[in-house]
Amino acid sequence: MRAVFRSTREVYVSRLQAEQLYKVFGRRPDEAVRKLAGGADRDELRAAGTTAAVIDASFTVEPGQIFVVMGLSGSGKSTLLRMLNALIEPTSGRVLFDGQDLTSLSASELRTVRSTKISMVFQHFALFPHRSVLENAAYGLEVQGVPRAEREMRAAEALELTGLAGWGDSWPDELSGGMQQRVGLARALATDADLLLMDESFSALDPLIRRDMQDQLLELQKRLKKTIVFITHDLNEAMRLGDNIAVMRDGRIVQLGTAEDILLAPANDYVASFIQDVDRSRVLTAVSVMTEPERADAGECDCESVTLDTSVADLCAVAARVPHPVAVKGADGALLGVVPQERLIAFLGDDERGPMACSAQEVARA
Repeated sequence: MRAVFRSTREVYVSRLQAEQLYKVFGRRPDEAVRKLAGGADRDELRAAGTTAAVIDASFTVEPGQIFVVMGLSGSGKSTLLRMLNALIEPTSGRVLFDGQDLTSLSASELRTVRSTKISMVFQHFALFPHRSVLENAAYGLEVQGVPRAEREMRAAEALELTGLAGWGDSWPDELSGGMQQRVGLARALATDADLLLMDESFSALDPLIRRDMQDQLLELQKRLKKTIVFITHDLNEAMRLGDNIAVMRDGRIVQLGTAEDILLAPANDYVASFIQDVDRSRVLTAVSVMTEPERADAGECDCESVTLDTSVADLCAVAARVPHPVAVKGADGALLGVVPQERLIAFLGDDERGPMACSAQEVARA
């Protein structure tokens, strides 16, 4: 399944494509793939001494997207990530980057791709203790053979982007955990790689620092428009960061979609159990609850309004201040929809949707 869209003018290929990826460890891996394709499960293969880490994984990532792969320990998410830059060779399937099949490249060609086009940010920082912060940030450029003056300039720019201006001469052990992770991110950004692979990059951080790093990544993404594959076991982190999310279980992708897709229509009981404690009011937006505007709404909606991506939580605050349906407008000021108070109350009052940051009573008090 290759995401190629044809028109009379051009052929468009997704930035990254995974096509029916399998990774099997143990005896007779090709035979195991055939059994899995025929409906066998992991437990059946494990009894025969074979471990299926990833089973039939297919997805596409578009330029500028943050694609999150979420799952518990042992779900196969880290193995999947390492197949995306061929650190682990797939047993079956293909990985295409800008239309180029990475699984067909030679070792030297792969090294070139990894050093210039794809960067990784690891969970445990992976900094060199005997190198300064600036030297760590410049390491990828050193591997590329970039002259010292240029690589130090680019590394300094990357450190500034990640909030570490002035720390270049420090040593890694002088930095907090969050700052060390920023160095790892700066090292990836300094190479100007097209694709960033982030493997549980914030999982080792304290909750407040972790959220700060999430904010940092989202802010950088607004400016740099990188293509990112982000691995996490934390659903709230996945919902906050991901343009699209793949939920993995036992080596398989069990649901693929936006945060709203997953929250409003979980694919199975496993996904539903994951999302039951998520604060949907912080994830879902006005587009989830708005209705088509009627002609009569136009005159009432000239005051305070919201945008399509305004969270339901923020929408509640606006609804409590105005005596009429809340207007949802585009960047050009055009009226795209309205949110009547009764619709918002019904949305918030649906017990099956889980906890909300604002109550129906708060809206009704308007």
